[in-house]
Amino acid sequence: MIYLIFIIFGLLPSIIWLLFYLRKDVHPESNAMVLKIFFYGMLAAIIAALVEIGASIFLTFLTAPIAKTFLYFLFSEFIVIALVEECSKFLIVRQKVISHPEFDEPIDAMLYMIIVALGFAAFENTLVLFSSFFSSESILVAGINNIIKDAIFISSLRFLGATFLHALASGVVGYFLALSFLKHQKRLNLTIRGLGLAAFLHGLFNISIIVFEGGVRDQNLILSCSTVAFLIIFLSVLAFFVSKGFAKLKKISSVCKINE
Repeated sequence: MIYLIFIIFGLLPSIIWLLFYLRKDVHPESNAMVLKIFFYGMLAAIIAALVEIGASIFLTFLTAPIAKTFLYFLFSEFIVIALVEECSKFLIVRQKVISHPEFDEPIDAMLYMIIVALGFAAFENTLVLFSSFFSSESILVAGINNIIKDAIFISSLRFLGATFLHALASGVVGYFLALSFLKHQKRLNLTIRGLGLAAFLHGLFNISIIVFEGGVRDQNLILSCSTVAFLIIFLSVLAFFVSKGFAKLKKISSVCKINE
């Protein structure tokens, strides 16, 4: 029963955002394709986690004297974590979507990147729920009602935070990917720009969460509140630009596919 609760509340944030973004497509994709890419996104989360763990161990061993410096921290957040995760989601779309017959209009690039991202976030959310309970003794003493309340709380935070961030960052990649199909001579440049921007935004979000957690831990109300305000503005502005990207691509009626 407990396992089922964690799985449901791990998937729920992604499912809600998925239903929201699927409405952006005036030519809906098949349910089978959406589910397939969603689950590939979950697979991408596993692969990214393994790469991150391996890279962290390797870098820590290789650069032990500077492993605790600020520059190492920035490199870890922006490259080892953010860039690896954005690239893993992009590669799923690159390998499983863009050569598929259902990929037939520019807006699909954004849509499928977001679907992959939500699958990625669903696995991540579920893992967070399991680890948050089983890493402590709370699971042994908490009643089922308390477990459900805590799961709802964590799921709600992930819905408004990490899950939304994954969707928006991948939406940015999808937008640049769509532009790259329309401007063949700049395809590589636009793809790299999209991945770089998404990784920067992703890393900035991760660092903000770490700062917020530090403020809560140190009972620094000013730091905690200012970080929350920043995150609200940050996600709102990013959501606005992703929405504008959808609107712009909707106006493009030409069919775009990759010429291998």
